[in-house]
Amino acid sequence: MASAFHAKLYALYEGNSDRAHVFRYALLAFDMVTILFVIVTSFFAHPLWVEITDLVFGFLILLDFSARVYVSDRKLHYLTRPATIADVIAMVSFLAPLAGEGLGFLRILRTLRLLHTYQLMNRLRQDFKLFRKHEEVIVAAINLLVFIFVTTGLIYALEHGHNEHIRNYADALYFTVTTLTTTGFGDITLPGTTGRLVSIAVMFFGVTLFLRLAQVLFRPTKVRYECENCGLMLHDADATHCKHCGAVVHIQTEGLL
Repeated sequence: MASAFHAKLYALYEGNSDRAHVFRYALLAFDMVTILFVIVTSFFAHPLWVEITDLVFGFLILLDFSARVYVSDRKLHYLTRPATIADVIAMVSFLAPLAGEGLGFLRILRTLRLLHTYQLMNRLRQDFKLFRKHEEVIVAAINLLVFIFVTTGLIYALEHGHNEHIRNYADALYFTVTTLTTTGFGDITLPGTTGRLVSIAVMFFGVTLFLRLAQVLFRPTKVRYECENCGLMLHDADATHCKHCGAVVHIQTEGLL
């Protein structure tokens, strides 16, 4: 009985059937809802219904987490992965808001991991022509948005309730974007030693990574062009010959085709 249940769960989480793909799309939609919930509820005081919704989300995340551990072939390896640890923190934030208030945004790291799985990426290529044509740009955009979202979430979690300028998620997002883009209007600052250290970390690590992701987004390193000789699809933007077979390729622009 247990083995049959394990097989069914494994098929849903790791299989390639239509049912498994629909299930993974549903998980992706659930992740989006939880993330949106974290953002929206940052704009007002938390009444009872928000606390109840927190618990419901936490319980559903706990079920999903338990199922993933159950079907994993290497449980210890799975439990020690950074994305898994972030998911545990997010789960605690929903189940016990007082113990981990504001950390539910870390749920997006699980979403990013789900998007980068082979099964879902392959299915997105099959189901959406736009994704097939602009995969590198779309993935770079997702990575950039996740990076901005996580950085904003960290600032919000650390400063909300202590900094009068960080009243909601939008304030934290404003500070993050102005810092990452080196605009620095100065109307929102992070006071104190901790605030200054956070600001330094965002500037030191964030600006470099932000610029790198933005470069990939606006100037992709690869262009999709099918080689007439061997069928290779990805080439350097300035390529004149196919790296696989050496045939001449006629890439008309440096952008996407």
